[in-house]
Amino acid sequence: MYQRILIATDGSTLSRKAVGSGIELAALMGAQIVVLKVVPRYPVSYFEGGMAVSVQEVAKVEKQWAEAAQAVVDDVKAKAEASGVKAKAVTIKSDLVAEAIITATKKHKCDLIVMASHGRRGIKRLLMGSETQHVLTHSHVPVLVLR
Repeated sequence: MYQRILIATDGSTLSRKAVGSGIELAALMGAQIVVLKVVPRYPVSYFEGGMAVSVQEVAKVEKQWAEAAQAVVDDVKAKAEASGVKAKAVTIKSDLVAEAIITATKKHKCDLIVMASHGRRGIKRLLMGSETQHVLTHSHVPVLVLR
């Protein structure tokens, strides 16, 4: 039924549950997975006028975030391959998380998106995640949302 499943993760506890379910589904269907973590850009505008942040410091923080994201997707890839599922690990740097997920789905020719109902983004984390809601309403492929 599904050939290639995109599993979006932010590394949170709920997201790890969705990752596990996505890997199990891929194993049952004989599908491949693309595991994706979107890395935000450093929010320089939050500090404008209040605190001087050097370009080097911004680069250092963004590098740390990118390395942490790569570790998350590499870990998921290893778990998938241990379950016999072929996996590709992808990170994308963007502040538009939902759009990055949808774009990656198209780029990697995925026919299903698996993601958690909400991640860890500010006050919005209390409701169904705004990113999840955006993916649900704008994706042209089915979206499996897990809680």
